Amino acid sequence: MFFVDTLEIKGLGNRSYLAGGPGAAVVVDPPRDIDQVIAAAARRGVRIGFVVETHVHNDYVTGGLELARMTGARYLVPAGAGVTFDHTPVSDGDTVALDGTLVLRAVATPGHTPHHTSYVLEEDGRAVAAFTGGSLLIGTVGRPDLVEPRLTEQLARAQHASAHRLAEQLHDEVPVLPTHGFGSFCSSAQADGDATTIGAERRRNDALTKDVDSFVADMLAGLDDVPAYYAHMAPANAAGPAPVDLTPPQQADAAQIAARLAAGEWVVDLRNRVAFAAGHVSGSLNFEGDGQLATYLAWLIPWGKPVTLLADSPEQLASAQRELARVGIDRPAAAATGTPDSWVREGEALASFPRARFADLATARESGRQVAVLDVRRDSERADGYVEGSVHIPIHQLRGRLGEVPPGEVWVHCAGGMRAAIAASLLDAAGHQVVAIDDGFAAATEAGLTLTRPDGGIA
Repeated sequence: MFFVDTLEIKGLGNRSYLAGGPGAAVVVDPPRDIDQVIAAAARRGVRIGFVVETHVHNDYVTGGLELARMTGARYLVPAGAGVTFDHTPVSDGDTVALDGTLVLRAVATPGHTPHHTSYVLEEDGRAVAAFTGGSLLIGTVGRPDLVEPRLTEQLARAQHASAHRLAEQLHDEVPVLPTHGFGSFCSSAQADGDATTIGAERRRNDALTKDVDSFVADMLAGLDDVPAYYAHMAPANAAGPAPVDLTPPQQADAAQIAARLAAGEWVVDLRNRVAFAAGHVSGSLNFEGDGQLATYLAWLIPWGKPVTLLADSPEQLASAQRELARVGIDRPAAAATGTPDSWVREGEALASFPRARFADLATARESGRQVAVLDVRRDSERADGYVEGSVHIPIHQLRGRLGEVPPGEVWVHCAGGMRAAIAASLLDAAGHQVVAIDDGFAAATEAGLTLTRPDGGIA
């Protein structure tokens, strides 16, 4: 009898898997913080016999090498992937015996990367699960543009062929268990749902319902922005990541926090955006600990710049430290927990800025107030409609385009409030008079604001 346990890596929108039988198991695409994987195996009472990678990842640092070293497991990596550490190269058709009648079979599925490999779990010769990594996802596929621009179209065509190969080899009831697609920017589109099968994908996935030319044209036209930190992930994974250190960072007092800010380092406040807006250390930036912390902090911060974390509690700090290690921000320079009053020197005031709804923006405009509106959503989001007269600077470009932000009072929004809070903190730190719109974008229409499209039409 086999089992498959899903390990959610929610901050990055990924999944890892522990699968096997009563005696031994395989781990597919493990996260950097392997303690949770080891704990999952302990709960099952199984030995980790194999660790496998579907590809050299572009969106996070793998824990595969360290997990294999700690457990004595064989480490399987697609042949030709270009890694420089000891491993077992795996090619199309290779099999490994897991436990009893359980076998793991490699299926070459290039597309997300040139050497991408999926793994089919078989029991008594019958497929019972397909670990598809960044190949066939839930309602979509992994994006093909993360390796080399000249290879993008070629890899897009390979994605189409790989999806068809999986569909041809596997019966409709086989569960499809991808790594990406749950918020990760490695997906060419947002996954549709939490679970799927080969049969469901055969009916709805563009890679299986469209001809190759239409599929490639549509997918390439819809590709979104790539987080800047992705450029650092594949090299780190190919070289073999070092073990992660999750011990508490050095504690910083108010004077040290001020000194780090004065030195140009980043001080990141992990508290929720409501608390941050009400009072924070002047110059600090707000990346909420319970949002997509790792993705957006790693995307926006100059790579390698020291970061000090401010948190409500030791638990919030530890959680953030774990998330950041997954994307290669290994050790915070320092940290502090508690309340913002304890993070500023005696006599120094906390900074703050107002929050608002789209209805408040409509009221301000109706009253004749001269306010600028800054839209920090991505190009793909703005294409569906934007507040008339708004200035557009995507959040990941804002730090380098602060000179384009209009003078005076700036109301900043995104699609739900999280990115607006980040942007508002960046603007506040740069000396702008800012109002953070903490609202869903659908509320803009409900408030009576005119929405337009890039072609000039009314949205």
